[in-house]
Amino acid sequence: MDVVAWITAASLAAWLWLLLCQGFFWRTDLRLPPRAEPDVWPDVCVVVPARDEAAVLPDSLPSLLAQDYPGRAEIFLVDDGSSDGTAEVARALSERLGGLPLTVGSPGEPPAGWTGKLWAVRHGIALARARDPEFLLLTDADIAHEPDSLRELVAAARTGGFDLVSQMARLRVASVWERLVVPAFVYFFAQLYPFRRIAKKGSRTAAAAGGCVLLRTAAAERARIPDAIRQAVIDDVSLARAVKGSGGHVWLGLAEHVDSVRPYPRLADLWRMVSRSAYAQLRHNPLVLLGTVLGLALVYLVPPLALCAGLVTGSTPTALLGAAAWAVMTATYVPMLRYYRQTLWLAPLLPFTAFLYLLMTVDSAVQHYRGRGAAWKGRTYARPDAAPEQQ
Repeated sequence: MDVVAWITAASLAAWLWLLLCQGFFWRTDLRLPPRAEPDVWPDVCVVVPARDEAAVLPDSLPSLLAQDYPGRAEIFLVDDGSSDGTAEVARALSERLGGLPLTVGSPGEPPAGWTGKLWAVRHGIALARARDPEFLLLTDADIAHEPDSLRELVAAARTGGFDLVSQMARLRVASVWERLVVPAFVYFFAQLYPFRRIAKKGSRTAAAAGGCVLLRTAAAERARIPDAIRQAVIDDVSLARAVKGSGGHVWLGLAEHVDSVRPYPRLADLWRMVSRSAYAQLRHNPLVLLGTVLGLALVYLVPPLALCAGLVTGSTPTALLGAAAWAVMTATYVPMLRYYRQTLWLAPLLPFTAFLYLLMTVDSAVQHYRGRGAAWKGRTYARPDAAPEQQ
């Protein structure tokens, strides 16, 4: 075989390893673990950091206010320096709809060394501490919960003895670009952090989905949350690592009744969402970036290119190996498309989507070295130790 065929064989070998040895990341059947209702429901405080979220709150906050929870529960929405009337919208919704008690607070601008979201979370936890809750539900302002979401999370944590139970909210897939990019986003996340390994106490794999995290208060104090992760741009993964590193038991799975209502109608919207934290995921290491680019090219781009090259040049081994690798890749993506209720014709397009993610990752690094860093809601974090800059 020629060099191209050997490279394609390496790609196929990588896919066979991913298929069988990467925690069956491609399976989408991991939902909330078995659970039973406790005899006495513990107190829970819901902490919602919100910055310029007036547009999405009418679609998300009513679902929290309407939680059917048998115990005592209270919501603390922290207005993180919004300029669009977020706090006023939240108060108006609470007054009109009733439901769980709502307190709206504002911590002011974050000090040096803190991301805005985690500074808001810190303020929310401080407000909740006066209620002495057993659990904290950390949820984003764009997340809508079914009425039984809180009780199901608490029952799962109590039954399984988990210190952290997190669900990956089902993201919106309405526009063409959302259908192409969003399921792949969750697929790649699961590939990096196989959900089945997260729940194993002896495993080093730890991750959470920031939109829906039920956290035992005692575990938060033991792990010094959020102070220990105050600089984290990817705060959900850092949160899970801190909890697991302090001896906590962590669980993460896909959600059935927790949904993100935030729209990403254009490719530019999705591009910003991914690129703002992609290089932080690589720890701002250029060598890791190079390895990631080469790895993405080998795993996702080589199979279709090899198939085309083999057909054009008449190299049967290259074409067959490329077709086999592409087939395995496509098959592993099908469950995620089914979970998102999308057409399976999107599965063979995964190499193209992976190429977009490769470009987003490189763009994230370029923005970092230009000094722009990770940007979120008008704040830019140029370096891991940098204070937030106003745009």
